[in-house]
Amino acid sequence: MRVRQSEWGKPEMSGKALNRKTIFSTWTGRAKRAAAIMVLATVCLPWTSSVHAAAAQEDIRVVIFADLGSKYKATVPAVTLKSSEGLSVGQNSGGSFQAWMGLPDSTARFSVDSYRVKVLEGNEAAAIKAAQVLQKTNDKPTVFIGSKNGSSVYQVYAGIYTSEQAAQAAVQRISSATGAQAEVKGNKHWSTGSYGSEQEANLVRTTIAAAGFDAFTVIQSRGQYAVWVGEESNDSKLSALKAELESKQPKLTLSKVSATQTGLIIRQEAGVTTGSQAMLHYMLSGSDNSKIIVNGGNNGVQVVERSQRTYRGDMEISITSGQLALVNDVPLEQYLYSVVGAEVYSSWPAEALKAQAVAARSYALAQGTRFQIGNVVDGTLSQAYNGKGSENANVSEAVDATAGEVIKSGGKVLEAVFSSNAGGVTADASEVWNSGGEAFASVDSSGDTTAQKGAQEWYHVLLSSGKTGYIREDNAKELEGVTEAGLDKITVTAENTNVRAIPQIQSAVAPVAKAQPGEEMIVLEKVPQSGDYAWVRGPFTSAQIAKSLQGKVTGTVPSLIDHLDVTKRGPSGRVLEVEANGSPLTVKYPDMYRSAMGGLPSTLFDIASTGSYTVLGADGATSHVSGSQGTQILSASGSSTSSGNGVVVMNEDRHARVIDKTQSFIFTGKGNGHGLGLSQWGANGLAEQGYDYKKILQHYYKNVDIVKE
Repeated sequence: MRVRQSEWGKPEMSGKALNRKTIFSTWTGRAKRAAAIMVLATVCLPWTSSVHAAAAQEDIRVVIFADLGSKYKATVPAVTLKSSEGLSVGQNSGGSFQAWMGLPDSTARFSVDSYRVKVLEGNEAAAIKAAQVLQKTNDKPTVFIGSKNGSSVYQVYAGIYTSEQAAQAAVQRISSATGAQAEVKGNKHWSTGSYGSEQEANLVRTTIAAAGFDAFTVIQSRGQYAVWVGEESNDSKLSALKAELESKQPKLTLSKVSATQTGLIIRQEAGVTTGSQAMLHYMLSGSDNSKIIVNGGNNGVQVVERSQRTYRGDMEISITSGQLALVNDVPLEQYLYSVVGAEVYSSWPAEALKAQAVAARSYALAQGTRFQIGNVVDGTLSQAYNGKGSENANVSEAVDATAGEVIKSGGKVLEAVFSSNAGGVTADASEVWNSGGEAFASVDSSGDTTAQKGAQEWYHVLLSSGKTGYIREDNAKELEGVTEAGLDKITVTAENTNVRAIPQIQSAVAPVAKAQPGEEMIVLEKVPQSGDYAWVRGPFTSAQIAKSLQGKVTGTVPSLIDHLDVTKRGPSGRVLEVEANGSPLTVKYPDMYRSAMGGLPSTLFDIASTGSYTVLGADGATSHVSGSQGTQILSASGSSTSSGNGVVVMNEDRHARVIDKTQSFIFTGKGNGHGLGLSQWGANGLAEQGYDYKKILQHYYKNVDIVKE
């Protein structure tokens, strides 16, 4: 059973994208300053303490970047780590952290020694030009500054790639895009031996580089250095390199670097792709068991590539599936400071915050090693985790007040899934993932309506042009009189008032129309503003629905969808089955209907067609009437057929809608998320009614105990 963060409370905020022109214009000047330090002045300052406290058992491992196949995939070629206290780099040994070095700057870049494409080696101008081209592609560039043949050189690389074959395929794309003679590079090296200081290793490296070879100073452990030569992708190329080395440097003693040898290759990166000055870049080499720890002290470590968020605890860098993996190892309670602050509003009552803290703690502890190298992820498959930025004093107090408390069912810690808003009633397990255990059942969640507090209502209107849309109530005024069908009329109070596609302001979506004062509009119905509790989505065309269904339902998707109907519902009213043109659209589990239908907030929905309506006959049979067919109208003067375009139909609840000749589908529903377990807004409502956190939890999770571990 999986929990999907996109289904939950507050959305994550994305960082601002860097302007590419700004990056490249500011880098040129910085590169000139970098030239003065490109002799790899990577002085690793002695760290005042070689050991800090070992990770306690209550720590949790949060995967930030990794390629874990179908379980989780979020990859970057390199990460930029910062700390105002400076960074300490080392390894865990014997249950404690052994620092290899303290970095002289508060910022450094890290990547892994895997397959890359070396695009070109040349001057500054050529490097900038190639990087600008590749920055627009999926083959993201990195520019290093080095020294060969006694002169400085700029080396442009692309990737990381999981195999030599994948890198070779990228060579053709990159060469075509840049005009350069690109080549595959890899993680095979020759070693000239070990050295007791970085200075000693640098002298050897400089001599080899002066002869025209790629050579690198490598940190192998605290106080142990090596010089590695070459970066070949296979043994054949490595053997050819050895022959050339021995012919030009006959005094060198070379040994092949083991594939399991952990090392940090020291390089100097130009700021071309990062919009910053030149900085140290460390490439982790070794096997999947190789890893290093980066510690940022009490102020934490900032991860620039993760929206510049700062995290408590340590950052572990490793190699997984040939890609960089970044894991945040952090004490569980400190992790919860961020999670609870990201999941719910800190202004909520303390008892609601406590309920969320206990549920989040239980969920985290129930995960085990679900994500191989970590317990949870910081993305959409686990709980929201935004680092220190989402912490708040109210939240921290709630976490501390419930420290160690978990929800247990059948003697085991419960995987206490939760969602943002249950829409007034929580889901039964059968409505979400076909299973769930005795702790999950459909219960009342009337507190969910607190999500609507202060929200405006909207008029769903029919314009004189025949178009329909929504106008917020504070932009309209009701007119006297009603239509012959008894429908109200309104006009707007300001010029060029936007008529929206759904009852929600969407700045990125063009309005349906502009309304003017004095213009009469017919009110079809009045609805709540779309939000966590009630919502409207669409209209979606047949083609849009068909495209969204691809890959999410079994069987063939109709090329043209004439009608779409909910044909089966579960105990809470959530959708269990949808038919298209009379045939079931089968999904793996019911909650998949949300993504199958274009990303709906929940499965507690109804479907309305803009181009047809359903008639319930006296015999109980239903039939679909298309707007293109026209509508049979019976009046005192006899029967007639309408044009079928712009006809208003009304159901038994006096909710009206317009039928036209163009078929689209509108989804109206309640709730946000799968609806299973705790409803965050519902918990807020119960807390406002005076419930304590234990009663809230025992309302949403059945047959459970809340205990302190």
